[in-house]
Formats: sequence, structure tokens, C-alpha cells
Amino acid sequence: MLLEMKVSGLAIDPFTNVPIVILKDADEKNVLPVWIGVLEASAIASELEKIQFSRPMTHDLMKEILKNVNVKVKKVEVNDLKDNIYYATMYMTTGAGDFTIDARPSDAIAMALRTSSPIFVDSKVLDKSRNIDFSGAADKKKKGKGTKGLAELLEELSPGDFGKYKM
Repeated sequence: MLLEMKVSGLAIDPFTNVPIVILKDADEKNVLPVWIGVLEASAIASELEKIQFSRPMTHDLMKEILKNVNVKVKKVEVNDLKDNIYYATMYMTTGAGDFTIDARPSDAIAMALRTSSPIFVDSKVLDKSRNIDFSGAADKKKKGKGTKGLAELLEELSPGDFGKYKM
């Protein structure tokens, strides 16, 4: 089953300092944290903040290319999680028909934000994400560098925790 989700905000993993994009459904009952790279976080943050650069950045360039060749992004789906790696698909359409593109979730989300396309998450990804191996976070907890596991911290996040990237 697919659930439509929105970008709730960006956060930083307190144990690894890796950016996380937080997706939430409309009822805020389901939350999906997706660990992403710094550059991808910058691409998402710049769109959330509507920052205009003097020259097009990669995702803005791609948006313009798609627009000029009459390709529309219908939706993006975060559709799998294997070995702690998320997978996504971009669903696109042209006058000649529909097609899909395999993508990293961060790129798919950055494009969805730029094209006002819906973001969906397969419920099996939500189920699998509850079982992500947080052993690195657990190791730090054991060493006294943290009092809570990463899973507990993410469950306790509220919209106010996202600062200027809150949606």
C-alpha cells in the first residue's frame, strides 16, 4: 500500500552528523527518516527555503530540461529498503507515454519538491525502517556519549525540532 507523504523537515543524525530528510503522512502517524548526503540535503533545503542561485543547480537544471522536452514528473515513490539503503522510483510522462526512472530517494524528493509532484512511500518501507540497524548509535550509547538510541530520538521529534527547515 502506498502512503502519500510530505517533507516535514531536515534534521542531523546526532550520532553521525549525517543529514536526514523526514517524511510524514498527513495525519503525522507515519514518519520515515531517510539518511541522505550533504549535497542532497542542500538541494532539498534550498528548495524548501526557495533560495534562488545565480546559476542553476543540478536539480533545477534537470527540472528545466524535463520542462523543455515536455516530460512531467507524475509522482515519486520510496519503494524499498534493502541492507539499510533506500530505493525510489520517479514516475514520468510524455506525449509518447509513461516511464519510470530508478533514483536515490534524495534526488527523487528534490525533484518532487521542484515539480510539485506527490511523494509516496510503500508501507513495506515503513515496516522495514522500524528494523534499521542502529548498531553505530547503540555503540555510542554504550560508551556514554548518548542517553537514547537513534530510533528513540527520531520517534520523539516534533515539528518544532526542525528549525528553519520545518514545513
